[in-house]
Amino acid sequence: MNYTFFELAWLFFAYSFLGWVLETAVGTVNRKRFVNRGFVTGPICMVYGIAAVGMSVFLWELTDTIPALFLGCAVIATATEWFAGKTLEKMNRKKWWDYSHKRWNFDGYICLSYSILWGILGVLAIKIVNPMMVSMYHVLPQVAGEILLWVLMGITVLDVIASGAAVSRLKRDMPRVRHFHRRLGTITVRFGNWIVTHVSRRMVRAYPVVEEKAETVEKEGKFAEGCGFYKLFWLFFIGAFLGDLVETIFCRLTAGVWMSRSSLVWGPFSIVWGLAIAIATALMYKDKDKPDRHIFFVGTFLGGAYEYICSVFTEIVFGKVFWDYSAIPFNLGGRINLLYCFFWGIAAVVWIKLLYPKISWLIEKIPKKAGVAATWVLVVFMTANVVMSVGALVRYDARSRGIAADSRWEQYMDEHYDDETMKRIYPNAVDAG
Repeated sequence: MNYTFFELAWLFFAYSFLGWVLETAVGTVNRKRFVNRGFVTGPICMVYGIAAVGMSVFLWELTDTIPALFLGCAVIATATEWFAGKTLEKMNRKKWWDYSHKRWNFDGYICLSYSILWGILGVLAIKIVNPMMVSMYHVLPQVAGEILLWVLMGITVLDVIASGAAVSRLKRDMPRVRHFHRRLGTITVRFGNWIVTHVSRRMVRAYPVVEEKAETVEKEGKFAEGCGFYKLFWLFFIGAFLGDLVETIFCRLTAGVWMSRSSLVWGPFSIVWGLAIAIATALMYKDKDKPDRHIFFVGTFLGGAYEYICSVFTEIVFGKVFWDYSAIPFNLGGRINLLYCFFWGIAAVVWIKLLYPKISWLIEKIPKKAGVAATWVLVVFMTANVVMSVGALVRYDARSRGIAADSRWEQYMDEHYDDETMKRIYPNAVDAG
């Protein structure tokens, strides 16, 4: 089923609310007092909403195959839970929840019993609950429903900002309050401070660990030290280039042909690999000293989920299938297969244990001023490259469906990125069936 934007927004808030009810009920029973769970203050737990929307968008083709749907739901929900846990830990350097006491847990954030539960709930949600939820939404007048969702989205954005500020306050004790005081005025600051204080207290009651002092990191003044924006961007850029190079050589060795493996129209860059390396580094940076099997398992699991999501996303957005593993055993919808998932695990070990320390050291050797300037030049270049590539792919798909170029940008794309050029850049791209 293809959902509209507003239907997905409705599903997000519906499942976020149901998740909040479940989490709050469990927390209240365990602590014998009311506990408002969730990152934000409102009655929503966004992890549930994000996971539900992810299942609804990316698993639509598996609805007729219950075992595959169960596995896909379990993977997406578990990956979402692990990603959320690692992100919150990165913000506060503390675990917000811990399953270490449960059997078959991994990293304390996920465990087998909950993964099985998420798989079962996901199947029930997609097969039974989703149609009911969508029908409930369409009971509302269209304009009223859309206005309601826009209001909820606006409130949620403000709630996320306030919650982020609360975490920042707990972490840094708000050293810039005086600066804001001068800029915004006494009343505004007091009101904002009251909101952040209220949210902070709510977070501490729900997750006492966030109040604990986070470990400090010494700053040596190097360019891109640690695992911040500059380091991650350079890893993305280098990973995109190396990923394209590796795939090109792999195709030559296995298929005997040289072919473009680039995701972009300008230069040999594979966005899938670049994002994978940046995201994996951000999430696994603190785990770099853990055993190889730990990193291999994470890489296999997250790599497979990531590749599957990328495959569905590009097909939905561009109407093209960029790779198809249907001929390889143990594949899932032709989008991923077990062998290549193992490759992701091996790549994670090689990257974290061998390549990352050396590349990180080289990046930090760049002079600070030159590094900052070069970073923003490359940010502009890659942004323009992505925008141009998206435009070219959109027109490539439109031309295949016989849609004429009416606007100036469409005519520009047709002139500079005709079908022959696009087939050369994207030789494996075929129309989605």
